[in-house]
Amino acid sequence: MILLAEDDPNDELLTVRALKKLGIGNEIEVVRDGAETLEFLFATGQHAGRDPADLPQVLLLDLKLPKVSGLEVLQKLRGEALTKWLPVVVLTSSSLDKDMVESYRLGANSFVQKPVNSTEFSEAVRNLGLYWYLINRRPNGKQAVAG
Repeated sequence: MILLAEDDPNDELLTVRALKKLGIGNEIEVVRDGAETLEFLFATGQHAGRDPADLPQVLLLDLKLPKVSGLEVLQKLRGEALTKWLPVVVLTSSSLDKDMVESYRLGANSFVQKPVNSTEFSEAVRNLGLYWYLINRRPNGKQAVAG
C-alpha cells in the first residue's frame, strides 16, 4: 500500500489517478492532515483497529498539512522504532531550500517538488510509484522493530 498524506483535493486526485495508471489504485490510502497520518501509522484514533506493523511501502508526505505539519510528522516517525525505516517521500509545492534541508535532516528519503503542470505532476508521481512501490525493498514493521 501507498499512504498519501495530502490536504489538497486537486493534488490528491492527480496523484491517485497517476498511481491507478500503474495498476496500484486499490493500494492507496489517503489521509488529509498530519494528525490523521500519525493516527494511521500508529493505529490510534480513527485507525485504532489497524495492525500498526502493517506499514505502507512508502509515505508520500506533503509538508503543508493542517493540524500537524509534514515536518513534525517526519520527526515523530523517525523517533519511533516501528516507523524509523519507513520510506518517506516529501511531495510538496515548496521550493524553499530550508524545507528541503530540514526534510532530509529529519530523515526523508526523497524530496520532490510538485510540478505545476498537471502532465508533469502525473509523470513525477508515476515515477515515484514505480520506484518506491514496485522496485524498492524495505523491511516490514515487525522486521524493523526486531532488527
